Amino acid sequence: MTAALDRRTLIAGIGVGVMAGLAAPALARFDRFPAPTRELMVPVTGGRVYVRINGDLAGPQMPVVFVHGGPGGTHDGYLDALALADPRQGPHRAVVLYDQLDSGRSDRPDDPANWTVARFTDELEAIRTALGIPRWHVCGHSWGGTVALEYGARRPAALAGLVLASPLISTRSWIADADILRTRLPAAVQKTLIACDSPTPPAETACSAATGAFYRQFNGREPPSSATLAARQSRQGGGFNPLLYRTMWGASEFVATGTLKDYDGEPLLARLDGPGTLFIVGQYDEARPDTAEAFAMRVPGAEFAVVPGASHHLFGDRPDETLGVLRPWLSRHDPRRA
Repeated sequence: MTAALDRRTLIAGIGVGVMAGLAAPALARFDRFPAPTRELMVPVTGGRVYVRINGDLAGPQMPVVFVHGGPGGTHDGYLDALALADPRQGPHRAVVLYDQLDSGRSDRPDDPANWTVARFTDELEAIRTALGIPRWHVCGHSWGGTVALEYGARRPAALAGLVLASPLISTRSWIADADILRTRLPAAVQKTLIACDSPTPPAETACSAATGAFYRQFNGREPPSSATLAARQSRQGGGFNPLLYRTMWGASEFVATGTLKDYDGEPLLARLDGPGTLFIVGQYDEARPDTAEAFAMRVPGAEFAVVPGASHHLFGDRPDETLGVLRPWLSRHDPRRA
Protein backbone atom coordinates (compact mmCIF):
# COMPACT_ATOMS: atom_id res chain seq x y z
CA MET A 1 0.00 0.00 0.00
CA THR A 2 1.36 3.38 -0.98
CA ALA A 3 1.64 6.41 1.25
CA ALA A 4 -1.34 7.93 -0.52
CA LEU A 5 -3.46 4.89 0.28
CA ASP A 6 -2.42 5.05 3.91
CA ARG A 7 -4.21 8.38 4.14
CA ARG A 8 -7.51 6.99 2.92
CA THR A 9 -10.29 6.70 5.44
CA LEU A 10 -12.89 3.96 5.41
CA ILE A 11 -15.64 5.14 7.76
CA ALA A 12 -17.62 2.33 9.33
CA GLY A 13 -20.21 1.97 12.05
CA ILE A 14 -20.13 4.21 15.09
CA GLY A 15 -16.63 5.36 14.26
CA VAL A 16 -18.15 8.12 12.17
CA GLY A 17 -19.55 9.88 15.20
CA VAL A 18 -16.25 9.53 17.03
CA MET A 19 -14.25 11.01 14.15
CA ALA A 20 -16.71 13.82 13.78
CA GLY A 21 -16.54 14.77 17.43
CA LEU A 22 -20.33 15.01 17.59
CA ALA A 23 -21.55 15.08 21.16
CA ALA A 24 -25.16 15.04 20.00
CA PRO A 25 -25.58 13.64 16.48
CA ALA A 26 -29.25 14.60 16.35
CA LEU A 27 -28.21 18.26 16.17
CA ALA A 28 -27.63 17.83 12.45
CA ARG A 29 -31.39 17.48 11.95
CA PHE A 30 -33.69 20.46 11.98
CA ASP A 31 -37.37 20.61 12.89
CA ARG A 32 -37.43 23.45 10.39
CA PHE A 33 -34.56 24.59 8.21
CA PRO A 34 -33.23 28.06 9.02
CA ALA A 35 -34.06 30.89 6.68
CA PRO A 36 -31.21 32.03 4.46
CA THR A 37 -28.98 34.81 5.67
CA ARG A 38 -29.00 36.16 2.13
CA GLU A 39 -30.60 35.31 -1.22
CA LEU A 40 -29.81 36.57 -4.70
CA MET A 41 -30.08 35.83 -8.40
CA VAL A 42 -26.64 35.61 -10.02
CA PRO A 43 -26.24 36.30 -13.75
CA VAL A 44 -24.68 33.41 -15.68
CA THR A 45 -24.51 32.54 -19.35
CA GLY A 46 -28.11 31.97 -20.43
CA GLY A 47 -29.91 33.57 -17.49
CA ARG A 48 -29.74 33.89 -13.70
CA VAL A 49 -29.31 31.25 -11.00
CA TYR A 50 -30.83 31.30 -7.53
CA VAL A 51 -28.29 31.36 -4.69
CA ARG A 52 -28.83 31.22 -0.92
CA ILE A 53 -26.24 31.72 1.82
CA ASN A 54 -26.40 30.75 5.47
CA GLY A 55 -23.69 32.14 7.72
CA ASP A 56 -20.93 34.71 7.39
CA LEU A 57 -18.95 34.50 4.15
CA ALA A 58 -16.13 36.39 5.86
CA GLY A 59 -16.09 34.14 8.93
CA PRO A 60 -13.02 32.37 10.27
CA GLN A 61 -13.78 29.14 8.43
CA MET A 62 -13.89 28.97 4.65
CA PRO A 63 -17.30 28.85 2.92
CA VAL A 64 -18.48 25.65 1.22
CA VAL A 65 -20.73 25.47 -1.83
CA PHE A 66 -22.85 22.41 -2.62
CA VAL A 67 -23.53 21.45 -6.23
CA HIS A 68 -26.77 19.48 -6.60
CA GLY A 69 -27.43 16.43 -8.72
CA GLY A 70 -29.72 15.73 -11.63
CA PRO A 71 -29.23 17.01 -14.20
CA GLY A 72 -32.32 19.03 -13.41
CA GLY A 73 -32.35 18.61 -9.62
CA THR A 74 -32.50 21.31 -6.96
CA HIS A 75 -30.66 22.35 -3.82
CA ASP A 76 -33.44 20.97 -1.59
CA GLY A 77 -31.63 17.68 -1.01
CA TYR A 78 -28.73 19.45 0.69
CA LEU A 79 -30.59 21.55 3.24
CA ASP A 80 -29.28 19.33 6.04
CA ALA A 81 -25.82 20.67 5.17
CA LEU A 82 -26.95 23.98 6.69
CA ALA A 83 -25.93 22.43 10.01
CA LEU A 84 -22.36 23.32 9.03
CA ALA A 85 -23.36 26.99 9.44
CA ASP A 86 -24.94 26.45 12.87
CA PRO A 87 -22.79 27.95 15.67
CA ARG A 88 -24.52 25.68 18.21
CA GLN A 89 -22.67 22.74 16.67
CA GLY A 90 -19.16 24.06 17.15
CA PRO A 91 -16.89 25.64 14.55
CA HIS A 92 -19.11 26.80 11.74
CA ARG A 93 -18.76 28.07 8.20
CA ALA A 94 -20.97 29.73 5.61
CA VAL A 95 -22.92 27.31 3.42
CA VAL A 96 -23.80 28.27 -0.16
CA LEU A 97 -26.60 26.41 -1.95
CA TYR A 98 -27.87 27.14 -5.44
CA ASP A 99 -30.09 25.86 -8.22
CA GLN A 100 -28.45 25.29 -11.58
CA LEU A 101 -29.91 27.12 -14.58
CA ASP A 102 -33.27 25.65 -15.62
CA SER A 103 -33.73 24.01 -12.20
CA GLY A 104 -35.49 24.97 -8.98
CA ARG A 105 -35.83 28.71 -8.46
CA SER A 106 -33.37 29.68 -11.18
CA ASP A 107 -34.39 31.09 -14.54
CA ARG A 108 -35.81 28.57 -17.01
CA PRO A 109 -35.00 29.56 -20.56
CA ASP A 110 -35.17 25.82 -21.41
CA ASP A 111 -32.62 26.29 -24.16
CA PRO A 112 -30.64 23.07 -24.76
CA ALA A 113 -27.72 25.20 -25.98
CA ASN A 114 -27.10 25.98 -22.31
CA TRP A 115 -27.04 22.34 -21.25
CA THR A 116 -23.33 21.63 -21.51
CA VAL A 117 -20.92 20.40 -18.86
CA ALA A 118 -18.64 23.37 -19.41
CA ARG A 119 -21.40 25.96 -18.99
CA PHE A 120 -22.69 24.34 -15.78
CA THR A 121 -19.09 24.33 -14.50
CA ASP A 122 -18.75 28.03 -15.35
CA GLU A 123 -21.73 28.74 -13.07
CA LEU A 124 -19.58 27.98 -10.03
CA GLU A 125 -17.03 30.67 -10.81
CA ALA A 126 -19.79 33.16 -11.63
CA ILE A 127 -21.33 32.53 -8.19
CA ARG A 128 -18.00 32.81 -6.38
CA THR A 129 -17.22 36.09 -8.13
CA ALA A 130 -20.68 37.54 -7.45
CA LEU A 131 -20.36 36.71 -3.74
CA GLY A 132 -16.81 38.06 -3.50
CA ILE A 133 -15.43 34.84 -2.00
CA PRO A 134 -11.61 34.65 -2.31
CA ARG A 135 -11.41 30.91 -1.64
CA TRP A 136 -13.91 28.17 -0.90
CA HIS A 137 -14.59 24.46 -0.67
CA VAL A 138 -16.68 22.78 -3.37
CA CYS A 139 -18.83 19.70 -2.70
CA GLY A 140 -20.59 18.17 -5.69
CA HIS A 141 -23.02 15.27 -5.42
CA SER A 142 -23.96 12.80 -8.20
CA TRP A 143 -24.24 14.86 -11.43
CA GLY A 144 -23.05 17.74 -9.24
CA GLY A 145 -19.95 15.60 -8.67
CA THR A 146 -19.33 15.80 -12.42
CA VAL A 147 -19.49 19.59 -12.25
CA ALA A 148 -17.20 19.61 -9.20
CA LEU A 149 -14.74 17.24 -10.94
CA GLU A 150 -14.59 19.52 -13.97
CA TYR A 151 -14.11 22.57 -11.73
CA GLY A 152 -11.39 20.88 -9.71
CA ALA A 153 -9.57 19.77 -12.87
CA ARG A 154 -9.24 23.42 -13.85
CA ARG A 155 -7.12 23.85 -10.68
CA PRO A 156 -8.57 27.29 -9.80
CA ALA A 157 -6.60 29.19 -7.18
CA ALA A 158 -9.87 29.78 -5.33
CA LEU A 159 -10.38 26.07 -4.60
CA ALA A 160 -9.25 24.97 -1.13
CA GLY A 161 -10.96 21.59 -0.90
CA LEU A 162 -12.89 19.38 -3.32
CA VAL A 163 -15.49 16.84 -2.20
CA LEU A 164 -16.79 14.37 -4.79
CA ALA A 165 -19.89 12.85 -3.19
CA SER A 166 -21.39 9.81 -4.94
CA PRO A 167 -20.05 11.29 -8.18
CA LEU A 168 -20.76 10.55 -11.81
CA ILE A 169 -17.16 10.26 -13.04
CA SER A 170 -17.94 8.49 -16.30
CA THR A 171 -21.15 7.26 -17.86
CA ARG A 172 -19.51 3.94 -18.65
CA SER A 173 -18.76 3.24 -14.98
CA TRP A 174 -22.18 4.52 -13.84
CA ILE A 175 -24.07 2.17 -16.16
CA ALA A 176 -21.78 -0.71 -15.16
CA ASP A 177 -22.59 -0.06 -11.49
CA ALA A 178 -26.32 0.09 -12.24
CA ASP A 179 -26.11 -3.24 -14.05
CA ILE A 180 -24.40 -4.85 -11.06
CA LEU A 181 -26.88 -3.40 -8.57
CA ARG A 182 -29.87 -4.59 -10.60
CA THR A 183 -28.70 -8.17 -10.12
CA ARG A 184 -29.25 -7.71 -6.37
CA LEU A 185 -32.97 -7.12 -6.87
CA PRO A 186 -35.64 -9.84 -7.12
CA ALA A 187 -35.67 -11.61 -10.49
CA ALA A 188 -39.10 -10.26 -11.40
CA VAL A 189 -37.98 -6.69 -10.78
CA GLN A 190 -34.85 -7.23 -12.87
CA LYS A 191 -36.91 -8.59 -15.74
CA THR A 192 -39.29 -5.63 -15.61
CA LEU A 193 -36.46 -3.07 -15.57
CA ILE A 194 -34.89 -4.65 -18.63
CA ALA A 195 -38.24 -4.68 -20.42
CA CYS A 196 -38.88 -1.04 -19.53
CA ASP A 197 -35.82 0.01 -21.53
CA SER A 198 -36.80 -2.09 -24.55
CA PRO A 199 -38.62 -0.88 -27.68
CA THR A 200 -41.84 -2.45 -26.34
CA PRO A 201 -41.98 -1.54 -22.64
CA PRO A 202 -44.71 -2.72 -20.27
CA ALA A 203 -47.22 -0.35 -18.68
CA GLU A 204 -45.80 2.77 -17.06
CA THR A 205 -47.14 1.65 -13.68
CA ALA A 206 -45.03 -1.51 -13.86
CA CYS A 207 -41.92 0.44 -14.84
CA SER A 208 -42.46 2.99 -12.06
CA ALA A 209 -42.88 0.23 -9.49
CA ALA A 210 -39.71 -1.55 -10.60
CA THR A 211 -37.70 1.67 -10.69
CA GLY A 212 -39.03 2.51 -7.25
CA ALA A 213 -37.75 -0.82 -5.95
CA PHE A 214 -34.27 0.04 -7.23
CA TYR A 215 -34.41 3.56 -5.77
CA ARG A 216 -35.50 2.33 -2.36
CA GLN A 217 -32.41 0.16 -2.18
CA PHE A 218 -29.75 2.33 -3.78
CA ASN A 219 -30.98 5.91 -4.21
CA GLY A 220 -32.84 6.89 -1.03
CA ARG A 221 -33.46 4.38 1.74
CA GLU A 222 -35.14 6.84 4.09
CA PRO A 223 -38.25 8.96 3.40
CA PRO A 224 -37.77 12.75 3.34
CA SER A 225 -37.73 14.38 6.77
CA SER A 226 -40.63 16.59 7.83
CA ALA A 227 -38.36 19.62 7.50
CA THR A 228 -37.44 18.66 3.92
CA LEU A 229 -41.09 18.12 3.00
CA ALA A 230 -42.02 21.50 4.50
CA ALA A 231 -39.23 23.18 2.56
CA ARG A 232 -40.41 21.64 -0.70
CA GLN A 233 -44.01 22.65 -0.08
CA SER A 234 -43.00 26.23 0.62
CA ARG A 235 -40.66 26.44 -2.36
CA GLN A 236 -41.20 29.31 -4.74
CA GLY A 237 -40.48 28.68 -8.40
CA GLY A 238 -40.04 25.33 -10.08
CA GLY A 239 -38.60 22.07 -8.85
CA PHE A 240 -37.00 19.22 -10.77
CA ASN A 241 -36.75 19.73 -14.54
CA PRO A 242 -37.50 16.41 -16.29
CA LEU A 243 -36.80 17.84 -19.76
CA LEU A 244 -33.26 18.77 -18.73
CA TYR A 245 -32.74 15.30 -17.21
CA ARG A 246 -34.01 13.49 -20.29
CA THR A 247 -32.01 15.66 -22.67
CA MET A 248 -28.70 15.27 -20.87
CA TRP A 249 -29.15 11.76 -19.44
CA GLY A 250 -32.19 9.82 -20.65
CA ALA A 251 -35.41 8.16 -19.52
CA SER A 252 -33.96 6.20 -16.59
CA GLU A 253 -30.89 5.67 -14.46
CA PHE A 254 -30.08 2.48 -16.34
CA VAL A 255 -29.67 3.64 -19.93
CA ALA A 256 -27.93 6.87 -20.96
CA THR A 257 -29.23 8.20 -24.27
CA GLY A 258 -28.71 11.95 -23.79
CA THR A 259 -25.76 14.26 -24.28
CA LEU A 260 -23.91 12.64 -21.35
CA LYS A 261 -24.05 9.16 -22.89
CA ASP A 262 -20.36 9.26 -23.81
CA TYR A 263 -19.18 11.43 -20.91
CA ASP A 264 -15.79 10.34 -19.57
CA GLY A 265 -14.25 12.41 -16.81
CA GLU A 266 -11.76 9.73 -15.78
CA PRO A 267 -8.79 11.49 -17.45
CA LEU A 268 -9.55 14.54 -15.27
CA LEU A 269 -8.69 12.59 -12.11
CA ALA A 270 -5.00 13.07 -12.91
CA ARG A 271 -5.45 16.85 -12.77
CA LEU A 272 -6.89 17.00 -9.25
CA ASP A 273 -5.06 18.18 -6.17
CA GLY A 274 -4.97 14.81 -4.42
CA PRO A 275 -4.39 15.89 -0.79
CA GLY A 276 -7.24 18.38 -1.19
CA THR A 277 -9.76 15.86 -2.54
CA LEU A 278 -12.28 13.65 -0.72
CA PHE A 279 -14.43 10.94 -2.30
CA ILE A 280 -17.46 10.04 -0.18
CA VAL A 281 -20.25 7.53 -0.94
CA GLY A 282 -22.95 5.62 0.86
CA GLN A 283 -22.71 1.96 1.81
CA TYR A 284 -25.57 1.11 -0.60
CA ASP A 285 -24.83 3.84 -3.14
CA GLU A 286 -25.70 3.82 -6.84
CA ALA A 287 -22.13 5.06 -7.19
CA ARG A 288 -20.78 1.82 -5.77
CA PRO A 289 -18.10 2.11 -3.06
CA ASP A 290 -15.76 -0.24 -4.95
CA THR A 291 -15.93 1.97 -8.02
CA ALA A 292 -15.51 5.21 -6.10
CA GLU A 293 -12.55 3.83 -4.17
CA ALA A 294 -10.90 2.79 -7.44
CA PHE A 295 -11.29 6.35 -8.68
CA ALA A 296 -9.87 7.73 -5.43
CA MET A 297 -6.83 5.48 -5.78
CA ARG A 298 -6.07 7.21 -9.07
CA VAL A 299 -5.72 10.56 -7.26
CA PRO A 300 -2.53 10.35 -5.13
CA GLY A 301 -3.18 11.67 -1.65
CA ALA A 302 -6.97 11.73 -1.98
CA GLU A 303 -9.14 10.39 0.84
CA PHE A 304 -12.08 8.02 0.62
CA ALA A 305 -15.02 7.55 3.00
CA VAL A 306 -18.10 5.34 3.11
CA VAL A 307 -21.15 6.46 5.10
CA PRO A 308 -22.67 3.37 6.75
CA GLY A 309 -26.35 2.77 6.15
CA ALA A 310 -26.61 5.40 3.44
CA SER A 311 -27.51 4.95 -0.20
CA HIS A 312 -27.03 7.56 -2.92
CA HIS A 313 -28.95 10.26 -1.04
CA LEU A 314 -26.34 10.73 1.68
CA PHE A 315 -27.98 13.66 3.43
CA GLY A 316 -31.45 12.17 3.27
CA ASP A 317 -30.40 8.77 4.61
CA ARG A 318 -27.65 9.61 7.09
CA PRO A 319 -27.23 13.39 7.51
CA ASP A 320 -25.42 13.20 10.86
CA GLU A 321 -22.91 10.62 9.69
CA THR A 322 -22.35 12.47 6.41
CA LEU A 323 -21.69 15.73 8.23
CA GLY A 324 -19.54 13.75 10.65
CA VAL A 325 -17.20 13.07 7.76
CA LEU A 326 -17.40 16.48 6.10
CA ARG A 327 -17.03 18.73 9.15
CA PRO A 328 -13.54 17.62 10.26
CA TRP A 329 -12.31 17.13 6.69
CA LEU A 330 -13.26 20.67 5.71
CA SER A 331 -11.65 22.05 8.88
CA ARG A 332 -8.40 20.24 8.10
CA HIS A 333 -8.36 21.79 4.65
CA ASP A 334 -9.05 25.36 5.70
CA PRO A 335 -5.92 27.45 5.08
CA ARG A 336 -4.00 28.36 8.17
CA ARG A 337 -4.65 31.87 9.39
CA ALA A 338 -1.69 34.13 10.09
